Amino acid sequence: MTNTGFINRIATAVPPHDVHRAFVDFAETMLPEGTTRNLFKRMARLAAIDHRYSFVEPVKTNGEGWQDAENIYVPGSFPSTARRMQVFEKFAPKLAGCALNKLAVTEEERRAVTHVIVTSCTGLYAPGLDFDIVRHLGLSPSVERTMIGFMGCYAAVNALKSANYIVRAQPDAKVLVLNLELCSLHFQETTELEQVLSFLLFADGCSASLVSAEPTGLAIDSFLAVGLPDSSDLITWRIGDGGFDMHLSGKVPGEIRRAMKDVGSVVTRGRDRQEIDLWAVHPGGRTILDAVEQGLELPSDALRFSRDILSRFGNMSSATVMFVLQKVMAEAQAGQQGCAMSFGPGVTAETMLFHAA
Repeated sequence: MTNTGFINRIATAVPPHDVHRAFVDFAETMLPEGTTRNLFKRMARLAAIDHRYSFVEPVKTNGEGWQDAENIYVPGSFPSTARRMQVFEKFAPKLAGCALNKLAVTEEERRAVTHVIVTSCTGLYAPGLDFDIVRHLGLSPSVERTMIGFMGCYAAVNALKSANYIVRAQPDAKVLVLNLELCSLHFQETTELEQVLSFLLFADGCSASLVSAEPTGLAIDSFLAVGLPDSSDLITWRIGDGGFDMHLSGKVPGEIRRAMKDVGSVVTRGRDRQEIDLWAVHPGGRTILDAVEQGLELPSDALRFSRDILSRFGNMSSATVMFVLQKVMAEAQAGQQGCAMSFGPGVTAETMLFHAA
């Protein structure tokens, strides 16, 4: 045993319904015909997203466009925040259970789990997902539980940071980390193009992982948060009467590109970027990945894992970087060096250096 934290394994899950095409068709009907709608169609084609999943099942009506099976999104009568949270409480435990089942936690591991950490910025209830996890796996009722809420897309890195601190302090600890987001529950009825374009990115997903001092998987080396100056208004996430209100400025990619040029050596802790074999960058969108690639002057295939996840699943907020790390873990060779990075409100880049055990 060592007091370095290791991400031993990762499992991921998404809901059953692929909603991307249905969303694009539905979103077009909210926008004014002409330039605005045509621009949305063009941006949808350029988004580099083929699939996004949700518990909100789209149903095509007879020549009247799309609706959803539970009548959550009814034109002219979108749901209140309370209604959205009811849906979150209904479906979030199901998705968590699916990811936990895929993680295949053995009876011995269940007895050994000492801590549970949960991140989500798209829903809350109490008793919450932490209790649902304990019940689902039959963990000890005295397991230590931590909820990390409303941090946005970089929350998973903060969860791993907390898990690593626990393992460093308690080498016998075994930490179960769950990142779950139902982003599709916060779709808003609007004619604002920038807001509709932000909805074009987001989807539902969940990751579950085990972190311990057992030297298998990905070894955690260090963490660093890098804040972008004068950017606090570019990404915001607030609770409104009709769901959670997302603001994602079109200036974000440009600011990230500039920041990466300025702080690239800080992000890699002085290492030559060519020494980083594995990049696990949160795919916040195609333009975000382009900005990181250009700002850090990376080879064209450096972000291949991130681009693949974006295409297949979209942006699932905090869970997404774990989907990328799962792909990295599957292909990593012992000793390879890696850098994970997620962006969120602040604007802040949460970064983690790691290597394959």
